[in-house]
Amino acid sequence: MSKLWGGRFSKETLKEVEAFTSSLNIDQRLWSVDITASVAHANMLGEQNIISAVEAKQITRALLEIHEELLLGKAIIDNTSEDIHSDIEKKLYEKVGPIAGKLHTARSRNDQVATDLRLYLRTEVNHIVTAILDLQNYLISEAEVNTLTLMPGMTHMQPAQPVSLAHHLLAYFWMLQRDKEKFQDSLKRINKMPLGSAALAGTGFPIDRMMTAKELGFLGGPCENSLDAVSDRDFVIEFISVAATVMMHLSRLSEELVLWSTPQFGFVELGDDVTTGSSIMPQKKNPDVAELIRGRVGLVYGDLTGALTMLKGLPLSYNRDLQEDKTFLFRSVDTVKSCLHLMKLMLDTAQWKTENMQNSLAGDFSNATDLADDLVLNGMSFRQAHEVVGQVVQYCLKNKIKLEDLSYTELNKLNPLFDEAIVGKIKHMQVMQARNSFGGTSSQAVAEQLKLAKEKLS
Repeated sequence: MSKLWGGRFSKETLKEVEAFTSSLNIDQRLWSVDITASVAHANMLGEQNIISAVEAKQITRALLEIHEELLLGKAIIDNTSEDIHSDIEKKLYEKVGPIAGKLHTARSRNDQVATDLRLYLRTEVNHIVTAILDLQNYLISEAEVNTLTLMPGMTHMQPAQPVSLAHHLLAYFWMLQRDKEKFQDSLKRINKMPLGSAALAGTGFPIDRMMTAKELGFLGGPCENSLDAVSDRDFVIEFISVAATVMMHLSRLSEELVLWSTPQFGFVELGDDVTTGSSIMPQKKNPDVAELIRGRVGLVYGDLTGALTMLKGLPLSYNRDLQEDKTFLFRSVDTVKSCLHLMKLMLDTAQWKTENMQNSLAGDFSNATDLADDLVLNGMSFRQAHEVVGQVVQYCLKNKIKLEDLSYTELNKLNPLFDEAIVGKIKHMQVMQARNSFGGTSSQAVAEQLKLAKEKLS
């Protein structure tokens, strides 16, 4: 079958040009949604008497056969085709002959590919949301059994105040919740249909875009402006932007898993089936999955920059530059999906070393703020109390005493405003349990947080 656009040309396209302009190796994953959109378009053409009802049925029946054959491997994509759209049309021609050419009535490659991308991305967003949900369920289940597991909360990578492991894990739950909500919200923009915009200006045929939008499940209906419809890739930018944020969150968790699995921390051990060894050092057990997730953030950041740069100087409406959108989009889709899946696999093997977490708190002075708070309760200003406790810390360091091991007698000598109850208050468990404000780390506050988290999942 000759090229759809070949009538105006008197020379064959150079092989080098064909190779350079072909997008088949990238866009062939759109074959299923391309057929779905074509079936809806054919049905509409038949319903509007733009083609006959018999022709519409012949076309749709043949398209569904092609779908089945590709799905079962009975047909393959021809790698000499210009793109997936021309390959499907070629297969259709083989089944129904010249009638196949009528399918392209009242549409262009421009609105066709834009529609396919939206159909594809709508499905992928739902897959990614499901993967995020799986990870959130893990975080909730681990948090529920670790509300009393103490660990150091850090600022500047220095011990700050004790928190529970549950509270720490739930921080990632809420990061992922924001990511999930952004993806779900993006569906409002994805769910607009370009089909029927044709090349850029609409069509003179009496098409029914509302019918096609309804059949394809575009809840937002057709795109309102045909110029915008064929040249818009904002939905691609939005997707990659949210994907970049997801990857950033996964990278932060990966960084902590890398640190926590070192002997210096010893807070977690990852399974042998999700770690690797060294070719020279037999003792090594490397958290390669976490490191690669951390590394692949750069791919998605690069895709976002690439997609934004591709669009920045494009005049309306369609330009061939937009062919490159799929390179950025598909790689981002694949990266975020695989990293979410691998993070869940890795965490499923995690053995939390809770005793090591607890022991690491000893003498870390993460209970010092509570000592200052006690002085405030007894009438001292916080600024003055801060200075007094700083001197107490100096005393402990000089005498090699843990803050929590100070006796009331020693504390009273350092400042008479300390009351006798303070000795119990600066034990790390009591310090953690004192953080009872909404969103705090106490077991009661975390129980409330878990309830809210479960409500979000439901």
